[in-house]
Amino acid sequence: MTVTTHQQLGRLTDALRRFVPAGQVVSTGPRYDAGRTLWNGAVSSRPGAIVRCADAAEVGTAVLAARESGVPVTVRGGGHDWAGRALSDGGLTIDLSGLRQVTVDPEARVAEVAGGATAADLAAAAQPFGLTAATGTAGSVGMAGLTLGGGCGPLSGRFGLALDNLLSAEVVLADGSVVTADAEREQELFWALRGGGGNLGVVTSMRVRLHAVPTLLSGMVLFGWEQAASVLAGLADVLAGSPDELTVQSGVLPGPDGRPVVFLSPTWSGDDAAAGERALARLDSLGTPLVSQVAPTTMPEMLAAIDAQFPFGRHVEIRTRSVPSLTSGVRDVLSLAGATLTSPHSAISLHSLHGAAARVPVTDTAFGNRDPHLMIEIIAQWEPGDTRAAEHRTWAGELADVLEPEALPGGYPNLLGPEAAAQIAHAYGPNTERLLTAKHRYDPYHVFNATPLPSPSRAR
Repeated sequence: MTVTTHQQLGRLTDALRRFVPAGQVVSTGPRYDAGRTLWNGAVSSRPGAIVRCADAAEVGTAVLAARESGVPVTVRGGGHDWAGRALSDGGLTIDLSGLRQVTVDPEARVAEVAGGATAADLAAAAQPFGLTAATGTAGSVGMAGLTLGGGCGPLSGRFGLALDNLLSAEVVLADGSVVTADAEREQELFWALRGGGGNLGVVTSMRVRLHAVPTLLSGMVLFGWEQAASVLAGLADVLAGSPDELTVQSGVLPGPDGRPVVFLSPTWSGDDAAAGERALARLDSLGTPLVSQVAPTTMPEMLAAIDAQFPFGRHVEIRTRSVPSLTSGVRDVLSLAGATLTSPHSAISLHSLHGAAARVPVTDTAFGNRDPHLMIEIIAQWEPGDTRAAEHRTWAGELADVLEPEALPGGYPNLLGPEAAAQIAHAYGPNTERLLTAKHRYDPYHVFNATPLPSPSRAR
């Protein structure tokens, strides 16, 4: 681990303040505290300094100043990475959270998205034009970080992952230069950005494809725990035959009375509303729902609902596994998860990668798994001050261990933590060596560390 000295930090802040307007470089005070406040309230890292950059030129200045001072660099966008990699003790955090602008070209169906904009910012800007974007499930997640690492969401079946909708990116490289990567310029960088995470540079803006979705049906269906086995078995059949227009997020969470429930959160994005209603009615028929609230909605409303369920400030520990399908073994683990819940805020969420997202050839982008599969997110979440924090963390870790025999190698890079070395080694599949070569080409100084990459020796 790099240890930053006071002399290094002094040189760094002096250099930054010569080129960055006064007040944008902070190491104490309210603006410093705001800059180090992340979604996961358990993260306590204290950067040596935080610089709030206003454009790509200021980002380039910050990168060069940190390199010349020997200070490690991190980048904060939405601040949603559960492992807290937006911060490092004693390092420099480049804070993009003020860059929230989104400009929509409704005729081209393209949005220009600043590097700190969230999924909610993008959805809100597109909505007045009758357009929407492929995002994740939570509105407060930064679009740049989400996109670079994958981007599973409610429209993935029809329009692919968020990264499949990336048209170009403005990137600040490790030497401070600013380049545009797209299908014609910096093609290898563009390939690596789509799945390789923020490990090659700082994305200060992106152009993303938008989509017209006149009919968006979504909501929540809850089943009592006594129906878990039969509902999950029926859900396996539904998922196996889902059309592109239907993406179903599912899993286990505590119900209103504290007892676990099975939840299904379907989204229909097809043009035929009647077909959508029939598809969603099939989910109700899997059992006798405690709650069934599915209705026409908008992407901003859907994202806001998840943000309310998983707000900033709670303490979080996440594990992830990817499985080929909802087999009986996986269903058994989900039953175990519900029976052993330790917190009223924890949950297990299954995200379905199918349809358009699964038809992209795996070597077309750096994302490592294009076979249809379920990405399982094990979310341990508790309030600050909860004395059972160790128990909640253990719950998440033990469930991941129990799932391992059912799981594919690797895992979803956006959710892999630093302890998951065995999964990290396989997370990029057949793209590993090419991605590591791109990393060495564009960041030979190893300035950027975002989603975890395998070491070259381990990959071989």
